[in-house]
Amino acid sequence: MKIAIVCYPTFGGSGVVATELGIALAEKGHEVHFITYKQPVRLELLHKHVHYHEVEVPSYPLFHYQPYELALSSKLVNMIKKYDIELLHVHYAIPHAYAGYMAKKMLAEEGIFVPMVTTLHGTDITLVGSHPFYKPAVTFSINKSDIVTSVSQSLKEDTLRLFDIENEIYVVPNFIDMSKSTNPFTPCQRELMADNNEKIITHISNLRPVKRIKDVIEIFYRIQKEIPSKLIVVGEGPDKLSAEKLCKKLNIEEKVFFVGNSSEIDKILCFSDLFLLPSEKESFGLVALEAMVCGAPVISSNTGGLPEVNIQGYSGYLSDVGNVEEMAKNAISILKDEEKLSRFKKNAKEVASRFDTKKIVPQYEALYKKA
Repeated sequence: MKIAIVCYPTFGGSGVVATELGIALAEKGHEVHFITYKQPVRLELLHKHVHYHEVEVPSYPLFHYQPYELALSSKLVNMIKKYDIELLHVHYAIPHAYAGYMAKKMLAEEGIFVPMVTTLHGTDITLVGSHPFYKPAVTFSINKSDIVTSVSQSLKEDTLRLFDIENEIYVVPNFIDMSKSTNPFTPCQRELMADNNEKIITHISNLRPVKRIKDVIEIFYRIQKEIPSKLIVVGEGPDKLSAEKLCKKLNIEEKVFFVGNSSEIDKILCFSDLFLLPSEKESFGLVALEAMVCGAPVISSNTGGLPEVNIQGYSGYLSDVGNVEEMAKNAISILKDEEKLSRFKKNAKEVASRFDTKKIVPQYEALYKKA
């Protein structure tokens, strides 16, 4: 099948999932065309079935904001015609499904029908989409899609609650390639991050308020008082400075390492004993899944799709948003008992295997055929 994929080419979960999906489809023999304004960060073009087409947005003084949706829909029309694309898969309702619908209508004028699959990832629904300015466009885009999927049951329920949806929404969870989860690192590399008697605790995010980085620091503050440990914070964002100030105030700055947008996430997660994700909102929690595949139990909030990924008392623990006392208590209960820690690490990997690429990608293929 010839498939066009439209996504944001950034480090965000939706871009990562869309890119990994395209790569997995290409490895199964499908011809995949990525159409976006920049090459996706995880896209490797050295594959005979993978193609990338850049959407260029001309700059006109007439426009205060350059019309990306217009440029994207025109690019889609041209690429679909040029490469005989059979199916369009867009990630995010707006602007991608909106632009996709316009492309479909332009193609229909020439007697060309291309079905459109729209995947909802979270922010397009819970934050942007629910805003009164955008709500009509989001509702229209979802209802005009031929197939609609969401990355969690929680997000599906949010969508049906917030919008007047006529289409059926299929839940197809995010996924991870278990074959890439082998540990290529040597034990001595762990010593670069912590001493032998110390536990390594990790948090990865874009450090926005919704990720509650201050809660991460508060949880770790309580942990390190009882268990020798180090905290590694991966990512950049607006709350980084306030988090660093909090570390200094609590006198734990020497135990907390802010490493920015590290290219060594696999190594960090490989040696992590615990992962913290106390987010205010998570439509799925892909980063928790990435930690679990490396054998790191997860201490998280119980918001959004997280309970669908992190199994209470098995792969980790869930608590109400903001309950740092309980989160710290649960973390300590895992870390202080080596047998329990070993069991939770094993369980985390087992739960992650349920979201293996080989189990999830066929679900998308079945929906492509249905479309």
